[in-house]
Amino acid sequence: MTDIQQLKPDLKVSVRELFGIDSDLKVPAFSEREEHVPEVDVAYRFNTDVTLAILSGFVNDRRVMVQGMHGTGKSTHIEQIAARLNWPCIRINLDGHISRLDLVGRDAIVVKDNKQITEFQEGLLPWSIQRPVALVFDELDAARPEVMFVIQRLLEREGKFTLLDQNKVLTPHNYFRLFATANTVGLGNLNGLYHGTSMINQAQIDRWNIIAKLNYLEAQEEIDIVLSRVPSFDTEAGRSTVASMVALAGLTRKGFAAGDISTVMSPRTVIFWAENMEIFHDTAAAFRLSFFNKCDEAEYATIAEYYQRCFDRELPESESISAWFD
Repeated sequence: MTDIQQLKPDLKVSVRELFGIDSDLKVPAFSEREEHVPEVDVAYRFNTDVTLAILSGFVNDRRVMVQGMHGTGKSTHIEQIAARLNWPCIRINLDGHISRLDLVGRDAIVVKDNKQITEFQEGLLPWSIQRPVALVFDELDAARPEVMFVIQRLLEREGKFTLLDQNKVLTPHNYFRLFATANTVGLGNLNGLYHGTSMINQAQIDRWNIIAKLNYLEAQEEIDIVLSRVPSFDTEAGRSTVASMVALAGLTRKGFAAGDISTVMSPRTVIFWAENMEIFHDTAAAFRLSFFNKCDEAEYATIAEYYQRCFDRELPESESISAWFD
């Protein structure tokens, strides 16, 4: 097996041919897949502007942050581009439990020659830096402060990384690439939707070369994705049902933007709704289990109205789950 550290892109691929984007841009890629390359999702739909922003990161070694609401596919967008370029990709979710030691590494007790010794075990950050890897920091605005300062040094132009415990300075691999996703672009939990996020040091925000915004898909694109994920709906009646589901999701997004409701339906939730309909064989029941039950009770009437507008019938009262399996 070839050492990933020795790999480098050996192809130039056309953005027009690979992503269907009207551009003459050529992107470096690998001819062979490696174990860290994500699987290709043939159903994924690419946003043109965000795709070009991410590709500029791969081509020109730009630090790219993708910002947007939950369920828009920010991390997946980066992974699916890497998958089509056969580019190794590591995704780290920066939840509140990830510490500096988790990223950088720590001393660990190992057994060598039948003796216990203390040995430094490097974390994913130094491992990735030394390889042709696209490193994705997921949910950047949820990271702990000490983790943010570890990342900040990587955002400098030369991007060298110092391992203090090892008295070592790491120079990034020529094809190491750095990306991040965030819900709030560093402004904190202003609308109350993303608890656990915090304001990002503006000195760090300033170091990201490119910040792309990913919004929800157009209705027809979202319908196509749901149909590709749940093929049983790819009938005349099924397509009509999915169109109504996506229309309802659109109303929740408008309602959220207007401050009428506090919970928004993401494309991911629409897919869950369709999958649950295969289980319960009931549109309303699956809707309750997929979305309605996670909403504030004070907003039930508003959301029920959305349902009535999209399906031309009232949302029935909840009933026993056992009845749906009869």
